[in-house]
Amino acid sequence: MIDNVDLQILTLLQQDGKITTKEISGKLGLTITPVHERIKRLERTGYIDHYTAIVNRTKVGLDLLVFCSVSLKNHQRAVIEKFENDIKKLPAVVECYHIGGMFDYLLKVVSRDMKEYQSFISTQLAGLDNIGNVQSSFVMSEIKYSSQLPTTNWV
Repeated sequence: MIDNVDLQILTLLQQDGKITTKEISGKLGLTITPVHERIKRLERTGYIDHYTAIVNRTKVGLDLLVFCSVSLKNHQRAVIEKFENDIKKLPAVVECYHIGGMFDYLLKVVSRDMKEYQSFISTQLAGLDNIGNVQSSFVMSEIKYSSQLPTTNWV
């Protein structure tokens, strides 16, 4: 179980993954050792999944962001598992969610431009077994993007 101090640590780490234990201890009014021990416990117990750098996709030329809804023809367990394993191998797919509703999956896909996305659809996605229907929604502008989870009301 986590407490308010853990929540404050998680909030600070989500805001800046490079923040030092010393900086966290200063902000929370604690000594370095208990902060370090709490972070290690949060990592060990899975509250902190991993650390990463978030790269600005447009700076590296990935200007097109697409949400791609996919329906499968067949819903047998083995077929679904194969689709999910195949999707994990496609670098352009940065997120994939199994969803309820009109479609079975929602993919978040990045590409340089429309031509590259069209190639992705026609050669990679269409090449997967069991694809029934695909609908693409193109992002015109990004209003809000965050990798931070809200920490209010966790305890």
